[in-house]
Amino acid sequence: MSTVSPSWSYTLHLPHDPRAPGIARATLRTVLAAHDLTQLTATAELLASELLTNAHLHTKGPYALRLRAADPGGLRVGVWDSDPTVPPGFDGVRTPVAAADAEHGRGLHLVRACADAWGASVLRELGASKGGKLLWAECQCDDLR
Repeated sequence: MSTVSPSWSYTLHLPHDPRAPGIARATLRTVLAAHDLTQLTATAELLASELLTNAHLHTKGPYALRLRAADPGGLRVGVWDSDPTVPPGFDGVRTPVAAADAEHGRGLHLVRACADAWGASVLRELGASKGGKLLWAECQCDDLR
């Protein structure tokens, strides 16, 4: 008889603090270890790091890391922030190319190149919701692709 793992999700609310992305990555590693998904650590950390850094650099308020199971044997990494503007490259229309000597502008390209799926959702202000957007990326275990 096969068993089905229950779905799970975690949300870590982060202040606009330069230490927050590192704390979020440590939390990500703990969650992956707890759910026996350590084979996803390198890719998941890269995805989370780029999305978290984008939120920290381009917004002024708090942001949040959301981790949830993506069936089968995968992970969805999402980062919410209060700015509803979807960045170029995630908006489905524009894919900007960074200049060869640019110090910034490659993060979301990395996310799109390394993720098995990715996307963005604009969240409208409803009741207790804070609006903003959620950028997300999924990665799957190699043996389950």
